[in-house]
Amino acid sequence: MLKHYLEDAGLFEVDVVRSANTWEGDDYLEDFHIDGIGKTMAMEKPKPDSNFSPNFSNYDVIISNFGWNAAPWPESTQRTFEKYIENGGGLVVFHAADNSFPKWEAYNKMIGLGGWGDRTEKDGPYVYFNDADELVRDTSPGKAGAHGPQHEYVIQVRNMEHPITKDMPTKWLHTKDELYERLRGPAEKMEILATAYASPEMKGSGRHEPALMVLDYGKGRIFHNIMGHADYSVECLGFITTMLRGTEWAATGKVTQEIPEGFPTENKSSSRVFKK
Repeated sequence: MLKHYLEDAGLFEVDVVRSANTWEGDDYLEDFHIDGIGKTMAMEKPKPDSNFSPNFSNYDVIISNFGWNAAPWPESTQRTFEKYIENGGGLVVFHAADNSFPKWEAYNKMIGLGGWGDRTEKDGPYVYFNDADELVRDTSPGKAGAHGPQHEYVIQVRNMEHPITKDMPTKWLHTKDELYERLRGPAEKMEILATAYASPEMKGSGRHEPALMVLDYGKGRIFHNIMGHADYSVECLGFITTMLRGTEWAATGKVTQEIPEGFPTENKSSSRVFKK
């Protein structure tokens, strides 16, 4: 779905690389087949792919969709990726990509905040806004990563001047999705562009949790988006817009795309139905 959205924007040429093994996911491999992509085997337990070694230098930006319980990349691939970002490559962290690789120190610095994978206070503070709109870095003990039941929730833009969020409504309603909360990590050289309130009525934290973030790592630019758990979540026009603009920014440092007509309002979500 992301490949189609990016290509339809007319700004991107997109290649997809998958590891030879994936943890479970049998149905998804069939439903979201991409022509020309090598065979991926669904495994009962995560199994590293010793041959996974994309040529990152061929690209302006990498979108990571490696998620919860993903097997680690080979050590040499990790080092190559670190150098790629340090030297100015772009990265987009897509939803569960902030769950992956908890023991990879450089990756945790790239994503800023992460969840699950035995992340705790040892990995960095919780970061969120309180009801007084104050940015909080909370070092108290606790596990990282949680979400309540999927539901529509309001995105509140915190920086209206950043190229990714410029001209967006201050508040807009995202379609049904997981709302990640209690993320924690190094959070170095990170700015929160937008938050979402994790309501206690939805078993949430009662905090305004980071939803869109940007980070610097060396000369590289990173865009981190917590949204996009399911296909109906990815159909949200707000999500699509943030991903397209965030990817362009991570690649170039600029955004040339306008906010599209029909963009969600504070009280009404908006989706673009995906046709295979």
